[in-house]
Amino acid sequence: MDFQKTDPEFAERFAYFAFQEVPNEEGQQLPEKTRYMAILAALIGCGGVDAYREMLPNALDGGLTPVEIKEIVYQAADYLGYGRMLPFLRCTNEVFSEKGIELPLPGQATTTLENRLEKGAEAQAEIFGAHMKEAWKTGHINRWLAENCFGDYYTRKGLSLAERELITFCFLMAQGGCEPQLAAHAKGNMNMGNNKDFLLSVVSQCLPYIGYPRSLNAITCVNKAAE
Repeated sequence: MDFQKTDPEFAERFAYFAFQEVPNEEGQQLPEKTRYMAILAALIGCGGVDAYREMLPNALDGGLTPVEIKEIVYQAADYLGYGRMLPFLRCTNEVFSEKGIELPLPGQATTTLENRLEKGAEAQAEIFGAHMKEAWKTGHINRWLAENCFGDYYTRKGLSLAERELITFCFLMAQGGCEPQLAAHAKGNMNMGNNKDFLLSVVSQCLPYIGYPRSLNAITCVNKAAE
């Protein structure tokens, strides 16, 4: 639907805010590729599949590769669940097919079912500290977290650990109600070199897509993690 025809006043103000004012705000700018990475993850996090479909071609034009986009979608399964991730996987495949991007993409897995727990715990320790190497022993959910979330996904090629922490931050920020985890992953981001100012810029660039309440909550979590 062409909102410039049906809703011209809204279209004018939203387009100005989201595509001119926010990206160009002094001190809150991000590299275009990073900005699109954060926005796609935030749109998945808030369930905005229609907006994601609109944004996906722009993200490809802005420098994100098909592999990087697929890695964002795959990792969403851990932080949003299959039920909310599935529409985005289908949407991505449809847009890629429309653009002539051949599927499946090259494989990116680096672990096996035999070593995923060990490699996942190593990834956790690299991000959060050496104490995480033993955290999986405290219960089956924490074991799943190490072997599935980190062993199956964080160990994949296509995105760096810093980029994976960035998209996790955006998933958690956008879905809301995950403030304890958001604060923890804000700290994980900082450990990976994504400092406080960077994360505040990420929040600013995602605000048009997730709204003010969740953005303000995210700022509180970033400030808490930085203390």
